[in-house]
Amino acid sequence: MLLQTIDIIVILVYLAAMIALGILLKKRAQRDKESYLLGGKKLPWYMLGMSNASDMFDISGTMWMVTLAFVYGMKSIWIPWLWPVFNQIFLMMYLSVWLRRSNVTTGAEWLGTRFGTKGQAVMASHTIVVIFALISCFGFLAYGFIGLGKFVEIFIPWNSVEPYLPFTIEPPYVPHFYGVVFCLLTMFYSILGGMTSIVIGDVVKYTIMSAAAIVVAVIAAQHLALTPLSVPDGWLSPFFGWTLDDLNWTGIIDEVNTKIQSDGFDLFTIFFMMMLFKGVFASLAGPAPNYDMQKILSTKSPKDAAKMSGLVSVVLLPIRYAMVIGFAVLGLLYYNQLDLQTATGVDFERILPSAILQFVPVGLMGLLLAGLMAAFMGTFAGTLNAAQAYFTNDIYLKYLKPDASNRAIRNTNYIAGVGIAVIGISLGFFAEDVNSVLQWIVSALYGGYIAANMLKWYWWRFNASGFFWGMLAGILPALVFPLLFDFLDLYYFPLLFALSLAGSIIGSLCTKPTDIEVLKEFYRTVKPWGFWKPVRLMVLAEDPAFIPNKNLGRDLFNVVLGIIGQLCLTILPMYLVLKMETELWVTVALLAVIAITLKKTWWNKLEN
Repeated sequence: MLLQTIDIIVILVYLAAMIALGILLKKRAQRDKESYLLGGKKLPWYMLGMSNASDMFDISGTMWMVTLAFVYGMKSIWIPWLWPVFNQIFLMMYLSVWLRRSNVTTGAEWLGTRFGTKGQAVMASHTIVVIFALISCFGFLAYGFIGLGKFVEIFIPWNSVEPYLPFTIEPPYVPHFYGVVFCLLTMFYSILGGMTSIVIGDVVKYTIMSAAAIVVAVIAAQHLALTPLSVPDGWLSPFFGWTLDDLNWTGIIDEVNTKIQSDGFDLFTIFFMMMLFKGVFASLAGPAPNYDMQKILSTKSPKDAAKMSGLVSVVLLPIRYAMVIGFAVLGLLYYNQLDLQTATGVDFERILPSAILQFVPVGLMGLLLAGLMAAFMGTFAGTLNAAQAYFTNDIYLKYLKPDASNRAIRNTNYIAGVGIAVIGISLGFFAEDVNSVLQWIVSALYGGYIAANMLKWYWWRFNASGFFWGMLAGILPALVFPLLFDFLDLYYFPLLFALSLAGSIIGSLCTKPTDIEVLKEFYRTVKPWGFWKPVRLMVLAEDPAFIPNKNLGRDLFNVVLGIIGQLCLTILPMYLVLKMETELWVTVALLAVIAITLKKTWWNKLEN
């Protein structure tokens, strides 16, 4: 056992606290469907913001980001645009307000406010978004499962556990065993306590992670003061050319060159342009049907929804990247001491756990491990809650038993939670590594989602048929293309997008428009900008006092400013740990100007 007694005690205390939390909040969650799935829409926006940030501070993603920082240095700040991380800025500036005004429980239920609730096309659009939501949730559950297993295996070697168990496991499946154990613990408190237990648990986790991140950053800075980094010239610059020629690791750590080639990022400008192209459209589409959307729908008001989305970047990025750059620096300084070798060669995703083992002191290691395990548990729990919401609200209550009692709904939530967790864990057994699952989710699967979900906000003529055919034309190729193409998933996104866009437009124009009464009610309630002129004129004719949304220019200005500010929040802790003082002060000054401007152009303008 590589952990000391005090570390084990800290981890066990945390796990016991999470189980107790689920038990304590069980009665509150059982009051009604809204209490279980959305916390009764009574949770403060700042707690939901910290919870959402905490869910994004997941163990698999952090392992991936440490690897990126190790390999690409300052240029690694761009690669998370694959998600894209700046979708939080679009949500912050206007989309969270639009979504929350609908006052629904899930994204599938939201479709009823946009397309109505009757007709085959409406039923088909509802069905396909539920299918997409469940597939994406299964993907994220598998993504977290495999990341946690690889992480825990380093700290709890199988030979220290095997003597106490009545069975043995082949070495390739040891990470899966650990993944199953922690998934079962997470499933317990998540299913019992619902959204409220998830949010409170996430806030506790965020506090632990923040303390751990600061300590790791300080340790890295202290080591860096004694030993200079040996990195390629381009490692310290966030700027880049057509290729990554300034990131030549030959003679430094030769294996990293192979890693860059296998990632497919060497033609970096093309890669960046593809990320930006996909990212803008993905952000315009709004949140995917996962824990992010559920947190927005859980806020008290549209104004609180915007504040919650804005808080996510502020509380997440500086803390997370302090930890990321800290571990990357320690990994670079003491690369030869890290245990990165596997049966198939060097695994750079092991940098994070190996660095913890080498450099984090006893006691703090237990706290950090508890935080990182909690990071997994929070992401797993949030995703599980979202999947439960779709199954219970959009399958069970909509099609199977609309008049179900509160007790029947509660039991369905429990059964759905167990079933969904089992499927997600099972899929994790087939995942090669963290990066492969991540690339499939963000580049392939979400690539098929974007066109239809973008048009639903901005074009009045888009209808339920267009939504169904657009989603179908995107999701089916997204499931097939990885089997046909042997290159980075992101590079076939334009084809996915074009197919989905064509399906959306053709499907809409070949069928009748949405009922005009539904459109007018949607426009009055949500108040979107975009191509809504015919509907706007009808609403104004009925109500001359109605004030249309004319904030397109201001919202897009705020989005650009917010993205720059988000980049500043990302790179600021990296400059701080690396003691790049000039760059640090320029970043602080730029961030201050952006904050003052957004106070006037965004915060002061928020309305419900």
